[in-house]
Amino acid sequence: MTVGLRLSSLIVILSKEALSMQKPRLMTPGPAPVPEDVLLAMAQPVIHHRSAEAKQNIVESVAGLKQVFKTENEIFILTASGTGAMEAAAVNTVPKGGKALVLNAGWFSARWGKVCQAYGIEAVMLDTEWGQPVDPTRVANALSEHPDTACVMGTLSETSTGTGHPVEAIGKVVAKTDAVFAVDGISGIGAMECHTDAWGIDLLCVGSQKALMLPPGLAFVSVSQKAWKKIDAFDSPSFYFNLKTARKKMVEFDTPYTPAHTLIIGLKVALNRILAEGVENVWARHKRMSDACQAGVQALGLALFSARPAEGLTAFVVPEGVKDSAIRNKLQEKFGIYTVGGQDKLKGKIVRIGHMGYTDELDVISGLAALEMVMAEVGYPVQPGIAVTAAQRVLLSPYKTI
Repeated sequence: MTVGLRLSSLIVILSKEALSMQKPRLMTPGPAPVPEDVLLAMAQPVIHHRSAEAKQNIVESVAGLKQVFKTENEIFILTASGTGAMEAAAVNTVPKGGKALVLNAGWFSARWGKVCQAYGIEAVMLDTEWGQPVDPTRVANALSEHPDTACVMGTLSETSTGTGHPVEAIGKVVAKTDAVFAVDGISGIGAMECHTDAWGIDLLCVGSQKALMLPPGLAFVSVSQKAWKKIDAFDSPSFYFNLKTARKKMVEFDTPYTPAHTLIIGLKVALNRILAEGVENVWARHKRMSDACQAGVQALGLALFSARPAEGLTAFVVPEGVKDSAIRNKLQEKFGIYTVGGQDKLKGKIVRIGHMGYTDELDVISGLAALEMVMAEVGYPVQPGIAVTAAQRVLLSPYKTI
């Protein structure tokens, strides 16, 4: 009897372990899935980070990033999360006591203000209702009221709300002033159309773990000539994120401090994938996946949260009587699908489904099929197949590149 009980307990334990070993399906807005060839490249024997090979990887990666970012500006690779790039952009262009205009429209865009506060920068917060795009006219008016603004800090894709902002239009406004335009493109680059130079983005800040298809650990910042004039005008209090120091080392195709050079090896492979597909085709694929996911969610009778959805994720409002945690937990437990809920004042109110980077249309279709079953299980009325059908109609429409 005792032996039987022990055997039963062992079977239960092994079953739980087997379930826990199920390959996670990341449908979060970061980190996003990483391709197998990128993982294999990073699994090779570690080389020395100051070797000629390591420097060549930096050279090739920067060249690839310039094509993806659509820029001729200098690009610097930082060993940090995307927030490190944001901090570098802020502390190097605005001196203590200087003024920045923060286009505050979500949890992550508000982070610009927190970075400014940490360095004694006066942050003028131009607040926009979460889920709504920033109005370029309001940006113009704010700059007229604050002509001494050194930097306008905005966001391409606000992952906390699933909103894409009109960066091109805002860039035209900022370009008419002495201010520089810093953009958080952490979750947008590689998923959404973005032309750094043509749109007047002076400092583009990007992270590795989103649509660039890498694990977390790398950040990138591109710097325009207009931005360099701001940077060279004063001595930044930064040490690790000092862009002048980074510029000196890039003459040697190197970084000032130890880089995450194994990630840079993976970056090179990931960029080759993007460039082989074609940047415009990558944007178009993300647009199709976004349109399909939105169509499926709306076919279920679920409301989109954002008035101007970003391409890399879909955020929907949790219906009354249903807990967001119930939806997300069942997606994870039954199908291994990881999604995320809302942040701050949106906690418990929305669910965010990521579809960026190493993702395709079938991932969206299967994700919607799982969502249908989970919504039915939590007591929400569902017509089986309705979300999948709506998404398929989108995907069967003529394919257009951006």
